[in-house]
Amino acid sequence: MLRQLIAIAGLACAATLAHAGQAGKIIFVAGKAQIVDRAAVEGAPVQEGELLTTGKDGFIYVKTIDNGLFILRPNTQARIATYKIDHKNPANTRIKLELLSGMARSRSGEAVKMARQNFRFNTPVAAIGVRGTDFTVFTDNNVSRVAVISGGIVMSGFAEACRPEGIGPCEGSASRELSAAQRGVLLQVRRGQQAPQLLPGGVAPDQIAPPAVEEALKTAPASVAPPNEPNLDPKKSGSLIPPPAQPQPQPQPQPQPQPEPAPPVEQPQPVPADPVPVDPAPPAEPAPPEVVVPERKLVWGRWRPLMEQAPKFDLVAQKEKSELVATNGNYALFREPGKEYVVPERGSIKFALNDSEAFIFTGTGSAQQVSKGTLENGKLDVNFDSRRFTTSLDLRGGSELFKLRSEGAIGAQGGLFGDRSFAHGFMNLQGFLSNEEGGAAAYIFDARLDNNRTVNGATYWKKEGPAP
Repeated sequence: MLRQLIAIAGLACAATLAHAGQAGKIIFVAGKAQIVDRAAVEGAPVQEGELLTTGKDGFIYVKTIDNGLFILRPNTQARIATYKIDHKNPANTRIKLELLSGMARSRSGEAVKMARQNFRFNTPVAAIGVRGTDFTVFTDNNVSRVAVISGGIVMSGFAEACRPEGIGPCEGSASRELSAAQRGVLLQVRRGQQAPQLLPGGVAPDQIAPPAVEEALKTAPASVAPPNEPNLDPKKSGSLIPPPAQPQPQPQPQPQPQPEPAPPVEQPQPVPADPVPVDPAPPAEPAPPEVVVPERKLVWGRWRPLMEQAPKFDLVAQKEKSELVATNGNYALFREPGKEYVVPERGSIKFALNDSEAFIFTGTGSAQQVSKGTLENGKLDVNFDSRRFTTSLDLRGGSELFKLRSEGAIGAQGGLFGDRSFAHGFMNLQGFLSNEEGGAAAYIFDARLDNNRTVNGATYWKKEGPAP
């Protein structure tokens, strides 16, 4: 009987692994390192869900299938829980990394950058989302600390509104952001604490488990020379310049007898020549005009066709030109290149609804019906003192009127992160502020209208009154 149970368990485990996809492969390994119960070796594939373990001298570098990196340093346990990529429809991408204990570094791959809203990095006490990022994490069973190398992250402790089984970042009033610009600063979460602490200084993850020398080689841009290579620039490498030759002594000239001076001969006076014309100096080149960096503009709209209405843009093509910051159902929000938005420390702004689109969905599955909705009476109030916003809309669908509302937190770069709720009429939204055209905002949202209907839409706002 026992043998039968073991055999059944083995078949179940084999079936589970058979459905798991390859998440990446090992490109470097050192010291004691394992994949599940076998030794980790370079070139070995890493499947979804497999436990990766390093000993006190162990390192594992995994290159993910979208060219990202997941690095484990000594005394670490982690797994790539999920790595499902949908290149045609990035909204279906699902990526989750889990650091059980120890120290790890994560650098976002191409798929993560296309679907940041569906990336999650879990520790035993916190959830981490990204803005297209390279970051390091230390964790044990009670505390997690994060430092950012490039980009930015959003972090939240686990609570009712942020659960380990979720996907994507937990973004709400208790979440906190950290960017690479905040050098020497950490975010820390202790067990049972939902809002992370911002710690100036402190014990950085790299101090707890320093990187191996190979990490610089694996993560440096191609144009950066590996360490210990000689620098061929003579201005920077004095050791490669031969010493100057020493001067050789020259023979001293012997005194010679001086001849008698000849009598002076009267020389004819030279006739002055005609002056040679000189071209006037060319006028000075005008100074080049000062380069003015434009404000980052918001690009929003529907990327899926609905009710035979064409989408506003192709999601993949738009991603080549702009930064994808949010997707929600049928809608996406981008930011064009330009000057970063700086969040004021004080004051408030009121916005008026300038443009919008929304569709109402009735039922589920193949029997689902879609109808066009209209958004009216929009309000968006942003308070920089409290770093909070509130917004409300009237949704008109046929003869019915639905009241929609939401509130949430303002991120360090102007992100709008709505509090999560499944109550009828409460919008789950993601958006951004911008300085374009004197002040603007955009957000995409979804909401449950009743037990059988939902709404999905996008809004664009213009500032009312003077800037703070």
